[in-house]
Amino acid sequence: MASKSWWIFLNSLVGFFNFAFAGDPFVYYDWKISYISAAPLGVKQQVIAINGHFPGPILEATTNWNVVVNVKNDLDEPVLITWNGIQHRKNSWQDGVLGTNCPIPAGWNWTYAFQVKDQIGSFSYFPSTNFQRAAGGYGGIIINNRDVIPVPFGNPDGDITLTIGDWFVKSHKDLRKNIENGVINVEPGKTYRFRVHNVGISTSLNFRIQNHNLLLVETEGSYTVQQNYTNMDIHVGQSYYFLVTMDQIGSNDYYIVATPRFVNSTKASGVAILHYSNSQGPTPGPLPDIPNESDPSFSMNQARSIRMNVSAGAARPNPQGSFKYGEITVTDVYLFQNRPPELINGKRRTTLNGISFFAPSTPLKLAQQYNILGIYKLDFPNRPMNRPPIIDTSVINATYKGFTEIILQNNDTTVQNYHLDGYAFFVVGMDYGVWTENSRSVYNKWDGVARSTTQVFPGAWTAILVYLDNAGIWNLRAQNLDSWYLGQEVYLSVVNPEVSEKRTRLKEFIFLGHLPFLW
Repeated sequence: MASKSWWIFLNSLVGFFNFAFAGDPFVYYDWKISYISAAPLGVKQQVIAINGHFPGPILEATTNWNVVVNVKNDLDEPVLITWNGIQHRKNSWQDGVLGTNCPIPAGWNWTYAFQVKDQIGSFSYFPSTNFQRAAGGYGGIIINNRDVIPVPFGNPDGDITLTIGDWFVKSHKDLRKNIENGVINVEPGKTYRFRVHNVGISTSLNFRIQNHNLLLVETEGSYTVQQNYTNMDIHVGQSYYFLVTMDQIGSNDYYIVATPRFVNSTKASGVAILHYSNSQGPTPGPLPDIPNESDPSFSMNQARSIRMNVSAGAARPNPQGSFKYGEITVTDVYLFQNRPPELINGKRRTTLNGISFFAPSTPLKLAQQYNILGIYKLDFPNRPMNRPPIIDTSVINATYKGFTEIILQNNDTTVQNYHLDGYAFFVVGMDYGVWTENSRSVYNKWDGVARSTTQVFPGAWTAILVYLDNAGIWNLRAQNLDSWYLGQEVYLSVVNPEVSEKRTRLKEFIFLGHLPFLW
């Protein structure tokens, strides 16, 4: 039977840069997506690779640079790549989800072109359709600060990207004994930055390095208040950036561990090895235990402790000129309620506010651009509706430049994680129970972290605030692949009424040498 295990993969930093002589620089990548045979857990199986690598190469750029990625699809089915956390300012054409892009047919290529406007930090990419993320095709994204903006910490001695996640294998017998351990070589006394991405399917993972502190400094584009953690719960789709100092004696190696949270499991963990150059031997004893496993409030309290470093200079897309989001008047409120999978018209589906999203054959963005009627409806309810669940192509008619409050209520029995394309949002509150108007009294209105993916614990809620100044059609989705695949997503239509978006977009496509195509 199919079983699940957990892994840690190491990425080496690769990237080739070409600079323009005027304006913002360009960086170019050529990627070929194909199947290769690999053994993530010691069992040979087919995985999705990029340029022959699994995980894929790191995409690196600097704030305000233009990124051009030519993707050749050598799979036997269509593929789309989405850039998790990249805001594509004014350019939802390049978002890489079904509502904005046509999939790249087998044997075809497509060139993604976007600007990493006013962003810094650690992000990831992955295939967004046909459950392909379960087979690979993912990797890390690094957006560096411009030199003129100081970084709120010293320059580390090395940069290490780790992708962690859950993985299916053919037999439970192969879960633990065949894990292939990666090794990270370090020098005593030096400090390294670890960029850790949970690119898995559905499992929250606890990440830790034996006997070492994790100094959290950034998450998904936001510098954080610098705090030491002995471990961190990293939920599906989330990215964290830690500074780790090699301050141990180094008499032996140390475990790097990713262990599943909130699931009934065999306790199998993803494992890598931290190897000091002066190490005298292998890691002794068993893996370190997962911390606070019996305390259901531990993970939520840890999440609440992650706060924005409001004194750090950085790329900041907030048009208000400051991060005093707690003083901005909210214009729209949406309460989104999920449910466990249920049968709708004889099909097993997931929903938000009783609607399971149906992806039409024509992307929503094209339908909007060329005024193609009947593709979608701007009627998504802002509250749960007292009616049987339905399958529909219902879109949120969002307010351009509206300051919007979104409450995510999790009525499922597992942790659900939600991502909003095109934006960073402020995570202002989370708690167990049912959200009410009185719940706003516990909101963090000063230094809530801004990010693009947030967890919602079972039987709990999470509230976010977002300023919708980025025109386009943007995807709000469950990052848990099973929930997303079964329909737990919705799109926000954010239209600037003062600009002819059609004329602007056609100029962009002419400049890039592309024309949109229908399926």
